Amino acid sequence: YPDGRAARRAVAERHGLPAERVLLTSGAAEAFVLLARAVRAVRPVVVHPQFTEPEAALRDAGHDVGRVLLTERDGFRLDPGAVPEDADLVVVGNPTNPTSVLHPAATLARLARPGRTLVVDEAFMDAVPGEQESLAGRTDLPGLVVLRSLTKTWGLAGLRIGYVLAAPETVAALERAQPLWPVSSPALAAAEACSGPAALAEAAAAAEQIAADRAHLLARLAGFRQIRVAGPAAGPFVLVRLPGAAGVRAGLRARGFAVRRGDTFPGLGADWLRLAVRDRATTDRFTSALAEVLGEAGGPR
Repeated sequence: YPDGRAARRAVAERHGLPAERVLLTSGAAEAFVLLARAVRAVRPVVVHPQFTEPEAALRDAGHDVGRVLLTERDGFRLDPGAVPEDADLVVVGNPTNPTSVLHPAATLARLARPGRTLVVDEAFMDAVPGEQESLAGRTDLPGLVVLRSLTKTWGLAGLRIGYVLAAPETVAALERAQPLWPVSSPALAAAEACSGPAALAEAAAAAEQIAADRAHLLARLAGFRQIRVAGPAAGPFVLVRLPGAAGVRAGLRARGFAVRRGDTFPGLGADWLRLAVRDRATTDRFTSALAEVLGEAGGPR
C-alpha cells in the first residue's frame, strides 16, 4: 500500500515546516473537495475571476457561496475591504488563474483573522521567480491554508499530486475526510523527487525562463491594436480582451493553436481569452496565426 511518510517529510522540509502541517492530496483539486466537506463555514466567499473548482466543490457540499468580483478597471487586484467581514471561509488564487495577477502577500495576510479559514491557491506559484508573495511557509496567520500543485511545472497532471499546508488541526480534519490511500505510490515518489534541492533548482530556472518567454509574448501582443492585456501578468499565462474572441479562438484552433475561453470564469465575458506562455518560436508562430485570424495586414510589430 502507498506509504506517504517520506514524501510528506520532503514537502515539509521544502517549505521549512513540520510534517504535521502537510497533507498530500490527489491533486490540488482534491483539497477543494476536502475543505468543502471538512471546514464548517456559514458564509464562504470565493474571490473571482479564478479557478472555478473551489466554488463548485463548495456548492456540491451544500454551501451557499458568495462572490467577490475583481474588475478589469482595477487590474483584477484584490482590495481586502471588498471581502465581507463576516466571511468565515475565503478562497483566493495567487497568482490567479486566469488573470495572472500576483497579489502581494501583505494584502492577502490582511484577510486572515481568528474564526476565518483563508484558502490561498498557489498552484502556479512555482512559476513565479523566487516565489515572491508566497504564504507557503507562514505559520503566524490564523486560519491560513495554502494549496500547492506539482502538476503544472512538472507536467504530472495524470499522476494527481498536490498538497495542503495548514495548521495541524486543520490538516487532521482534512485527512479524516480523505478516502484511504488517496495518493498513489508513483505520485508519492514524484512528490518526494520534486521537493529535493535539484528539482527546486530546476523549477527556479524554469520560472526565470517563463518570465522571459512571457515578456516576449507580451511584446508581440502589443503590436495588435484590438488586443488589451490584463496585467501585470505574473503566471505562465496571460489574460487578453478582444472583440469577437469566440471567432478568434475558432480561427486559431483551425491553425493548430488552442487558447482558453474566458467566459466560463465568473466576472469575465465572451471577449476574454487566456493564452499560455510558450517558448519564443512557438509564440512567434502563434502571433503570426493570430495576425491572420484578425486580418491585420501588418501583423505584430
